[in-house]
Amino acid sequence: MRTRVVALEAQTGRRERPCSSPRCLPARFISVDTSATPAPDTTARTGPPRPHDIDEATDAGGDGADSGDSGGDGGGPGSSAGRRRRTVLLLLGLTAVTSATALVLGLLSWAPDPPEPARPLTVAEGERLAAVRVTNLRDLRAGVRVTAGTGATRLELVGWVDWSRSLLYLDVGGPGAGAERGLLQRSGPVLVIRPDPAAVPTPAAPPLVPPADRWRLHRLAAGARLAPVLDLLLDLAADRPDPTRTATASGARWISRDSVPAGPLDVIQAPLPARTAPAASPAPADGAPGNAATAPPDGQTRYWLDQDARLHKLVTRLPDAGPVTMIFNRADRPTLQPVDALGGRPGLPRALTDAEQRRLDRLPARLRAQGGATVALTAPMGTATNLRGAGWLSWTARTAYLSIADLGVPDRRTLLRRDTAGLARADVPAASAGGGSAEAPVRPPLPPAAAGAWRVSRPGADDLSLLVDAALSAGTVGHRGAAVRIREDVAAGRTVDVIESGPADARLRYWIDRDGSLRRLELRTDAGAWAHLDLDPAVVPRWATTPRPAAPRPTAPRSSAPRPGAR
Repeated sequence: MRTRVVALEAQTGRRERPCSSPRCLPARFISVDTSATPAPDTTARTGPPRPHDIDEATDAGGDGADSGDSGGDGGGPGSSAGRRRRTVLLLLGLTAVTSATALVLGLLSWAPDPPEPARPLTVAEGERLAAVRVTNLRDLRAGVRVTAGTGATRLELVGWVDWSRSLLYLDVGGPGAGAERGLLQRSGPVLVIRPDPAAVPTPAAPPLVPPADRWRLHRLAAGARLAPVLDLLLDLAADRPDPTRTATASGARWISRDSVPAGPLDVIQAPLPARTAPAASPAPADGAPGNAATAPPDGQTRYWLDQDARLHKLVTRLPDAGPVTMIFNRADRPTLQPVDALGGRPGLPRALTDAEQRRLDRLPARLRAQGGATVALTAPMGTATNLRGAGWLSWTARTAYLSIADLGVPDRRTLLRRDTAGLARADVPAASAGGGSAEAPVRPPLPPAAAGAWRVSRPGADDLSLLVDAALSAGTVGHRGAAVRIREDVAAGRTVDVIESGPADARLRYWIDRDGSLRRLELRTDAGAWAHLDLDPAVVPRWATTPRPAAPRPTAPRSSAPRPGAR
C-alpha cells in the first residue's frame, strides 16, 4: 500500500487555483513517496513528448521563483505569446493576399478616362495665343532644338534664338545639312556660316564664345529647306499682340493637355502668324535669305503653351521643309555674342569722354609717328565675295600693298597697290603670290610685278578700296561726323575702345587702345556685314610707286568740211 504524504510549505499569503489532478498541483506542494514501488523514470522515455507532458512542463515552470527556472511564460512553443504571434502573422498574410488580389482585379478592370474633346478656345486661351510673340520678345532669348524634314533630307538644328536682337546662333546637322553643315549665325537678313564638312551628323549646342575664324557670308539656294525654318524662328516675336489670333478670329481650337517639369500645358491648333509682306520690309542685302510671305497654313500647326503664354513646343509643316518640330528651353537664355562679321558683341553706345576724344583727335599724329603696320584683311563683301588678305600699310608714304584671296577662287590671288598715284590690281596664281591658303594668304612678293600686269581702277569704287583708303586717311586727317563709343573690347591682347564715326552710309569703327594706337578699322559693307583690317605696328619695306601704262593720245576725228583756205 502506497502512502502519499503532502506537506504544505510555509504560508505565502496567495490563494491557490483549484486543481483536481495531482499533475496540476503547483510546485509548492512537495510529494514524498514511501512505497516500495519505485517511481517511473521519466528520463528514459523516448519519442515525441505527449500533450499532457507539455502541459506538465508548462504548469511546472509557471512560477520561476519557486522552481528555479528563469524563463517563466517566455514564449515557448505552447505559450500564449507564441500563439498570439502565429495568429498575427496569419492575419497579416491573409491581408496581403487580399490586397494583392484586389489590386490585380482593379488593374484588369481599369480604363483611362476618355480624353476631352477638341473645342473652340475660351477667351483666356485666345488671349494667351495672341500674346505668344509678345512673350517671346519680352523673354528675350530661349534655347531651341529643331527637326525639319524626314529621311535623307532631315535637318537638325541646336542652339539659341535671341528675339530681342533678331539673332540666331545654331549648329546645323542631320543628313540633309549639305553645305550649311557647321555653325550658323543670322542677324536680321544677314546670314554667315562656318562650314565644317567633317562634323558629326548629330549637332550639339554651339560654344557660347564663337570661334573667330572661317566665317563667311552665305546665301541659301532657292528652295533650300533651311530658309523657311530660320524665317519662322525669327517670326515668333512681335512687339504687340496679334489681333487676328484671338479666340473668335483665328479659328483656333483647343486640342488636349500636356505637361512639362515647369507645369501643365495646353495644346492649341492655330494658323502660323502672317509674315510681313516683302514690300513693307527693307530689301534684303546680297546673300540674305528671301523674305517672301509664308504660304497659307494647312491647319496642322500646334502650339504647346503654358499658363503665362510661353511657347514650349511648335509642330507645323512648311513649304520646302516638310514637317517641322521646334522645342524651346525657356530656362536656357545666355547672352549671345555675334561674330565680327555681324558687328561683334553688343554694346551700349554713349558719348565720348574727354580722354577718349583726345585719343581720337591725336590719332593721325600717332599713326604718322609709328610709320606703318602689317595688315590682315577679313572682308565679307557678298555671297560670292569673301575676301582674306595680308600685306603692309605705310602712313608716312601713304601706300598700301596687299595680297588678297577670294574663298570662292582659292587658287588665285589679287595683288592690290594703293599709293598717291591711285589704285591698281593684278591677278596672279596663288603660287606666284607667295602661296598660303585662301583662308590665310601670305604677304605679297617683293618687288611688285612688272607694269604690264597691273590694271588701274578708280579709288573708292567698292567696299575694299573704301576700307583701304579709310585706313590710309586715318594717318592724315581726323574723323568726320559725330563719334560714339560702342563698347570696350580686346585686340592683340590689348584693351581697346571701339569708337564709331563717319557718315551714315559709310560708318567706320576705330579700335583704339589706351596708348592711342589704331588696332583695327571696320567698315560696314553694302551686304550689311562688317569688313575689317587688323593693324600691327611694324617697319614697312619700301617699294616703288606703281608704274602706270602710257595712255594713248586721242586722235581727232576727220571732218568732211574743207579746211580754211583750201580749194
